[in-house]
This record gives sequence, structure tokens and C-alpha cells, in this order.
Amino acid sequence: MISIREAIEAIQGRVRPTGIERVALQDAVGRVLASALRAREDVPGFDNSAMDGYAVRAADVAAVPVTLPVEGESRAGGPPAGALVPGAAMRIFTGAPMPEGADAIVIQEDTDREGDTVVVKAASEVGRHVRRRAEVMACDSVLLEPGARIGVGEIGVLASQGFAVVPVARRPRVAILSTGDELRELGEPPRPGSLVDSNAHALAAAVREAGGVPELLPLGADDAEALTARVREVARRADVLLSTGGVSVGEYDFVHEAFRAAGVEDVFWKIRVKPGKPVRFGVLEQTLVLGLPGNPVSAVVTFELFVRPALRAMQGDPRPFRPRARFELAAPARAPRGCTELARARIDA
Repeated sequence: MISIREAIEAIQGRVRPTGIERVALQDAVGRVLASALRAREDVPGFDNSAMDGYAVRAADVAAVPVTLPVEGESRAGGPPAGALVPGAAMRIFTGAPMPEGADAIVIQEDTDREGDTVVVKAASEVGRHVRRRAEVMACDSVLLEPGARIGVGEIGVLASQGFAVVPVARRPRVAILSTGDELRELGEPPRPGSLVDSNAHALAAAVREAGGVPELLPLGADDAEALTARVREVARRADVLLSTGGVSVGEYDFVHEAFRAAGVEDVFWKIRVKPGKPVRFGVLEQTLVLGLPGNPVSAVVTFELFVRPALRAMQGDPRPFRPRARFELAAPARAPRGCTELARARIDA
């Protein structure tokens, strides 16, 4: 048997990138960026006002109160404003271009409008309330690095820079094979001694959450030849094959025999962990093949430990593992000798 760390390293060492595909921006949510993207234009694209108020020359409002004539207007999306006349103020709105000659903004709350003039009651230094061109982002600067996970914020940034299509890692294709004569499909009528195949649906959801594309295969009977044929056929199209059940030491645990007969290169079997001890891992050509326990809890726990990080790494995620944190236990816990036990816990804030 090997340790959890050794098992993870063995799997990660055989991970291969899935490749790159280009998808529409709206289809990129949750995907991993495959190559760096650079800004196509400055942000902001021009000097503009951060507030509603009046564009002025700072020197004209150094001594207050002062009354200035109001000459023109600048508003977002409006016609180009002319140059600011020395000794005057120009009405301006948030996001509007700064007129030529203006170097500061006096906010509306610090003024009193009197017809065609404005009384400025507070001084404003050069650059006050002015957003300079490219102060957020300069054209050709790195927008997003490879490995970035594209979320809501990234979608907004990419759209603002005109990216309608983006390069992302292809989603890994994951075939899921549940084995055991006792299993029945979801929706199938009950029969004596049978169980609904819940593992396939739980693992399919976990695959999707990890960024993969699950394929639920028909149930595998306890038949070594049939399982062997299924493993060989699936390996031609899947990046990962997950089987559940049949990896222990019972007389009807045929997955070991099927993996060997199909030509799976055996890497390890059994890990010093509870639950999840009988996990089997191998490689068939370029396909990662993992035999997970049939117990539903064990299947999901071992997926989280070993399969999810592999799927994330295939997509180029630089942080394929979940964040970790330490907590103080509310009561003592005893671990079995020579084995890592993964216990259920609840975090009380």
C-alpha cells in the first residue's frame, strides 16, 4: 500500500494537457484560460471626470469663493466638447471626456449655480477627480494569464476589451462505469437485493464541477470478459475512465482482471486511507484509468482526493487542489494505526 501523497504524485505525474479550443465568450464561464490575453485598448481610453461637477483650471479656483462663467458642457457619449476658456468653467458629468485646457474637477456639491455662472466654494488641485487615460490598464498589458479560471469578473473584462472568442483548455472527457449485478438504473423498478446506481450520478456532478464532461456508461455486469471489452472501447475516446465497485478482494470483484486483460498499465492498488483503501490506478495508452470503491461515500471521497485534482491539472489550472485550513476539534479524535482516516466534520462559524 502507498500513502495519500504517493498516490496523488503518481496520478499527477501521468496527467497530460487536454489541448486548446476556442469558444464564444459566453461559453467560457468556469473554463481555464489556455494562453495569455493582452489588452487591446487603454482603460480608460481618455482622460475623463470621476464626478458630476465642473471642469476647471486648478489655478482659477485656488482662491475661493470665486465666480466663473459656465462655458459649454461635456457629457458621456455626447458631442466633443470644445477647449476650456481660461477663467471659465465647463459643466461636466461622470465619465465625460475632460475638455482641453482643464486639469481639475470641482464636484457639484462644492458649487452654487447662478444662471450662466457658477460660484466655486472649494479649491480643487490639479488632477482632482480626474481619471487619467490608461491608469487602470494600458494597451498591450497582460489582461489574463494562462491558467486563469474565467468567472463573472473575467467575462466583463474580456467583453470590455472586445474578446468575442477566447482560447480555453478543452474539457476532459470522463467515462463513468458502475459495476455490479446488484445495481439498477435510476427510474428502473426495484427488484429483490438491488440498489439504485447513485455513484454514477454523484460522480457525474463532481466531474462537471471540476470542469470535465461526464459520460455515463450502461451498467457493467459482474462479467470479466464484458468489462474488458468495455474498458478497451471506452479508452479510445475518453481522457479518464472511472469505474466504481469490483476493486476489493471478493470473488465477484472482476475489475482487476478486466483492467489487466484490457492492457491497462498497473500503477498502484490500495492506499493507506479510510475510506478509500482499494483504489486502483493505471494507464491505458493516454487514458487515465481509476477503479474507485463501490461504497458511495468512498467513491465521492476518493474522487475528491485523487480525480478532481487530475481533472483540474489537465486543464492547466495552476492550483488544482482545494484550499486547506486548520481548525481546532471540539472533541478528541482517534486515528487508526498506520492509516489516514478522513472523518466527517462540521465547521461552526
